[in-house]
Amino acid sequence: MNMMGLLMAAGIIGAIGIIIGVLLGLASEKLKVEVDERETLVRAELPGNNCGGCGFPGCDGLASAIVAGTAPVNGCPVGGPDCAAKIAAIMGVESGATEKKVAFVKCKGTCDKARIQYNYYGIDDCAKIAVVPGAGAKACTYGCMGYGSCVKACAFDAIHVVDGVAVVDKEKCVSCGKCVAACPNHLIELVPYSAEHLVQCSSHDKGKDVKAKCDNGCIGCTLCTKQCEFDAIHMENNVAVIDYEKCTNCGKCAAKCPAKVIL
Repeated sequence: MNMMGLLMAAGIIGAIGIIIGVLLGLASEKLKVEVDERETLVRAELPGNNCGGCGFPGCDGLASAIVAGTAPVNGCPVGGPDCAAKIAAIMGVESGATEKKVAFVKCKGTCDKARIQYNYYGIDDCAKIAVVPGAGAKACTYGCMGYGSCVKACAFDAIHVVDGVAVVDKEKCVSCGKCVAACPNHLIELVPYSAEHLVQCSSHDKGKDVKAKCDNGCIGCTLCTKQCEFDAIHMENNVAVIDYEKCTNCGKCAAKCPAKVIL
C-alpha cells in the first residue's frame, strides 16, 4: 500500500471517530437524567455503611428517597441526630430527630439458668436450628439459642453471645436492625438508649412451665404492673411488656419483680 492509501485510510478512520464522538455527545445531552443537586449533598452526609437499616437499598437509595420526599430526613439510624440535622439543613426542613435507639435481647436464659433438654451437635446457625425438633439444646423454645446468627449479621461488632445469650453493647450499636431481622425467635427489639428498665424474657408459657425450663423467666405474676403508677407495663400473652413512651425509669417494677427479669 502506497503512502496516499495510508493517508486516506487514516483520514477515513479519523472522520468516523469525530462523527461517533459528536453523535455520542448529542445522545448524552439528549438522554441525560437530571440529578437534583440536593441528592448529592444528602448522600455526602450519610455514613456510607449501606447497611439497609433505613429500609432502602443502601445510602444512595435513602438519599434519593429523602430528596423525593418519601423518606424522613432522620431516616438513617446509623447517622443519628447529627446526621439528621445536617440533612434537614440541606432540605430546608426541621430534622425531627428522635432519641437514639439500641438493640436489646429479651432473654436472660444463661447456660447456668436455662434447662438443657438434650445435647446438640450440629450447625451453629439459629435460623437453621429453629427447624430442628426442640429448636436446639435449651428447653425454652422462646429464648436465645446462643448460636450467634445475630452476631454474624452485625457489621459493627455490637453484639456477642455471652454465657449462652446474645448481649448488646449499646455504645457500639447503631440501631441498623440487622440483628432484629436475623433472630428467628424475634427476641431482639430496638429500645430507647435511655431506657433503664427492660424485661429480659419472651416466654409465653404459664409461670409453672416457665420455671420448669428456666430460672430467669417471667412467671406472669403481674406484680410489676400493679407497682407502675404510669400505666407503662402490662402483661401480654403471659409476659411483661414495657411501653417506653410512658416509662419514667422509676424502677418500681424492677424492684418488685420476684424473678428479677426486669433490669
